[in-house]
Amino acid sequence: MGEQISDGGRETAKAAKTAAAGGSASAKKAAPARKTPARKTPAKKATAQKATAQKATAKKPAAKKAAPARGPAAKQASARKAAAAKSSAALKKAPAPRKQVVAPKKATASVPAAPAKTVAAHPQGESRTALVRRARRINRELAEVYPYAHPELDFENPFQLVVATVLSAQTTDLRVNQTTPALFAKYPTPEDLAAADPEEVEEILRPTGFFRAKTKSVIGLSKALVEQFGGEVPGRLEDLVKLPGVGRKTAFVVLGNAFGRPGITVDTHFQRLVRRWKWTDETDPDKIEAAVGALFPKSDWTDLSHHVIWHGRRICHARKPACGACPIAPLCPAYGEGETDPEKAEKLLKYEKAGRPGQRLRPPQAYLDAGGRAAPPLGAG
Repeated sequence: MGEQISDGGRETAKAAKTAAAGGSASAKKAAPARKTPARKTPAKKATAQKATAQKATAKKPAAKKAAPARGPAAKQASARKAAAAKSSAALKKAPAPRKQVVAPKKATASVPAAPAKTVAAHPQGESRTALVRRARRINRELAEVYPYAHPELDFENPFQLVVATVLSAQTTDLRVNQTTPALFAKYPTPEDLAAADPEEVEEILRPTGFFRAKTKSVIGLSKALVEQFGGEVPGRLEDLVKLPGVGRKTAFVVLGNAFGRPGITVDTHFQRLVRRWKWTDETDPDKIEAAVGALFPKSDWTDLSHHVIWHGRRICHARKPACGACPIAPLCPAYGEGETDPEKAEKLLKYEKAGRPGQRLRPPQAYLDAGGRAAPPLGAG
């Protein structure tokens, strides 16, 4: 009885499962098929975003595709371009540099006798050979302008010349020439002047200035001539410079003009002109003498001194050089420092160049033959 119940239950359960399975199968057939959207995985999502970005990029203008990548090299190039732009802008804003004018065109054009190039090349770029040639040419030109150049102190012997040269310090040769006639008339020899009363000599020398110091010098050198050289003026440089009041300049004046021995007289005119001409930059008289002497043969030294000094007194003055009337303007590096207009420069000339008397009361005949005029005596109108 129990076995029948058990088998029947199993059959009943199988039948129920079969019926259930058939029902669900029919339900699947009867219900319409729903399409459930598939979930997008992360990989698929990234692919979709990439496709969208590509479409958007395709729609952008072609000009943007050509834009370079902003890498380090690109940044450096941009920085260089910006710096170049700034520098060019600064150059445009900066004022144009002023041109340096060597000599005014008007001044150059106003000198009819001067060549087109009135200013010599800057001496700093001048070779030693070129300097020697230029210096000697200047001396030759001045020799033609002043063929009658001579010492502008009146003297009849070496003693008178050495005394007159000592007296010429800090005054003009003209003033000395107007003073020495009375001095030499009263004291004609070294012995006479050595024994003179200083007060009487001072009174005679008063017009020359610094008359007390000059009185002491001329009496002292007269005593030295009597005591050391037998009353005679020595003809050697080393002896002359031992005399009171006598330096190298005075000694060379005496040696060159009383004894015919070459020497360079470095007075104030000589110093000024040789520096203007850039023969030397020295300021010490002894160094100037050595530098200029090296440019010329020794035989030219005495006449060279006369030419330079005469030019300094007549044309190339200290304050107002008469550049417009200067015969050596084409050779002068300092052309233009003075008056360049010929008519105005003509008014600056002195002595015989201006038609006026010279400095000597008794000048050489060659000077008079050349048109020079004797100076008037002291006190003459």
